[in-house]
Formats: sequence, structure tokens, C-alpha cells
Amino acid sequence: MVATAAINDVHLDRYQVSIAQYINFRRDGFLIVRNLVSKDEIAELRQHTEDLMQGRLPEQQAAAKQLESSGGSVTVNDFGAPPEHLSPEEKANFFLRIHMLHRKLELHERFMLHPRVLDVLEVIIGPDLLALQTMLFLKPAQSAGQGWHQDSFYIPTMPDSLCGAWIAIDDCDEQNGAMWFAKGSGHEPVYPPCPEAGYGFGEKLLSDVRYVNGVSNTDDSKNALSRVADKYDQVLATMKAGDVAFFNGHVLHRSKQNWSTDRFRRSFVSHYCNARSFTQWGYDGAMKVERDPVTGMANGCHILARGDSHLPYAKPLFGTPCAALEPAEDRRKQSEFAARTIASMNNGLMGCAIADPTVAHDDHDDDEDAKKSGGY
Repeated sequence: MVATAAINDVHLDRYQVSIAQYINFRRDGFLIVRNLVSKDEIAELRQHTEDLMQGRLPEQQAAAKQLESSGGSVTVNDFGAPPEHLSPEEKANFFLRIHMLHRKLELHERFMLHPRVLDVLEVIIGPDLLALQTMLFLKPAQSAGQGWHQDSFYIPTMPDSLCGAWIAIDDCDEQNGAMWFAKGSGHEPVYPPCPEAGYGFGEKLLSDVRYVNGVSNTDDSKNALSRVADKYDQVLATMKAGDVAFFNGHVLHRSKQNWSTDRFRRSFVSHYCNARSFTQWGYDGAMKVERDPVTGMANGCHILARGDSHLPYAKPLFGTPCAALEPAEDRRKQSEFAARTIASMNNGLMGCAIADPTVAHDDHDDDEDAKKSGGY
């Protein structure tokens, strides 16, 4: 089970990000941290995933019974249970990915708020973290991949601080469809979609930016981002179960087909942003949270994982320890250090003061006062 140390207590296995890792993330747009999630935790996540694929989870069975008693269909339910008439092999191959299960399953919420994953995120995009999204990728043998794309194209945050954390449930390599990154492309703008493409976001104010189509298409000839990716070294992210890949929202990445005949490439992926970034993405009326009627802000649907925020946020539905469950006073203490580091002055203004237009600030007496107060 994942350790559930109180937030802001230093858990015994806290991950320490190195300077080299910090530089690699900034330079390359991604960082792979080896063995970040323990073998026991991965075994739990893998077993839970296999139970979900077969429709064995108690939540799936309860939902099916509820539908049956109401006379509804029991072949598909909110937890993605495959139709009962399928064989175990067919059930295992029924789904490619399932979204947002952290809002329905305790384990997915817990892995989204995994302390060691948050340790890394706290350094590279924190200290204030908002947990936005989860995706469970199942990718059975012979299934397709996903073409070049940028995650901020789909999940806009302003300022743009999006970061993914991709936990390998199975070992993954070129044979079973591991991810590829265009190394260094995290400095690229997010390319906007062609008007006829529909959904998608991008930076339209650059004078020479080109609209793109075919984003995520596995056919490079139809995916306009493939030409951008071709400017960079394309790196295969070979990973072992328990490794975690962190990647910013601009870096171009893709996966190819699972060419194996008997291997899955399962992964648990979450997305985060700095908790002080604004987003309209991810609104869910079922959470009984209202969007801001003026701005459309949806921050209140997402969980405050670490730090604090002046913006709305949600609490974890299953009570996983995180900053959202802390008293406001304790959260506030985490951000006070920023004011303290500015200067020793109580007002944080480094000895400066509000200008008074009636006073001549350039005379000798004022200079002496400034020197005494630390203004110089």
C-alpha cells in the first residue's frame, strides 16, 4: 500500500530530485525516474488493473447489479466492465484506455496522489500542485499507438504549467509500444488546430505559427506535427515497471503499435499543473461544483495535491492525504517562505516604501535613511 504520511511531514522515502535531473527536464522536456514506485505498489496496481479488465472489481459488480435491477443493460457500466459474454482473452483486449477513474476508484485517486510522484512534481512545476486527470492505458498485443501530439493541445492551463506523470505498470520497449519523445521539443509552442479540426488549443499570436491538423494521427503523412518532430532526436523511452516518465505539456511525444503477440503495455498516467494556473478544462457537473459563470474556470473540479492556491480546488473524494485536506493555516505557511526570502523587512519590499510625491527623495537625509533601512 502507498504510504499515507501526513502532508508536509517528510515521508521516509521522499524522493530527492538532483540538479542533473532538473536540468534534463528543462532541457529535454521530459525526465524518466527509475524505480520511483515500489515493486509492491506496482503489483497492487497491476492486479487491480487485471481485475478491472475482467470486470471483477466490486465497484463494477455493484454498478452492474444496480443496472440489472433497474432493467438496464449490464454489458457496459461506468467502470468500463466488458460484456459478460466475452471470453477472458476477449475481455482483456476490450479496452485501450479509460479516463478519469480517480473520480470513481480509491486506488486511482491514491496513485494520482502518490507521494513520491508528487515529490518530483513539486520540484519541476511546484511547489503548488493541482491534480487534473488520470488515464489507464491497457494497450493489448497488436493494438495501435498514438501519433505525435502535445498534451497542452488537449489540456490548456494558463500560465501553461501542464506536466504528465506516466507510471509503467508493465516493462515497455519498442516491441510492445513504448513511448517516444522528440528530445528538446518542449521549447516548441503549442501548435493550434486548423479551424475545421474542432477541438484543440494552441498559441495563435506568434507571427509565423502554422495551424496543424491530424494531431495524434499515427500516419505521419497526415499528422502535421510529424514535421516538427523531425527537427529533433526521437528517443525511445524504454522503461521497467515502476519507472515514471515526467513530461511537460509542450514536448512532442508518441507511441507506436504493440507489435508483440502476448504482451500488454499498461500504464497509469496522470496530469498536473501548478495550482496557481487557471484552467477551464475538466469540468464535471457530477462533482456538484459550479463553473465560474464569468470565466468558465474549472479549477474547483481538481484536487490540490501539494502547497496552496488562491484559486478554487477540490478535495479528494476518497480521502487520500493531500494538501486539500490540510487546515488553511498550515497550507498558508508553505507559501510564506517566498515573502521571507525577499528581504528581512516586514513588508517584503527590501527597504523600499510607497513613493510620496511631496517629498524630495534625492536629498542627503533621505539617502541616509535609505542606507539605514537597507534600501541600498
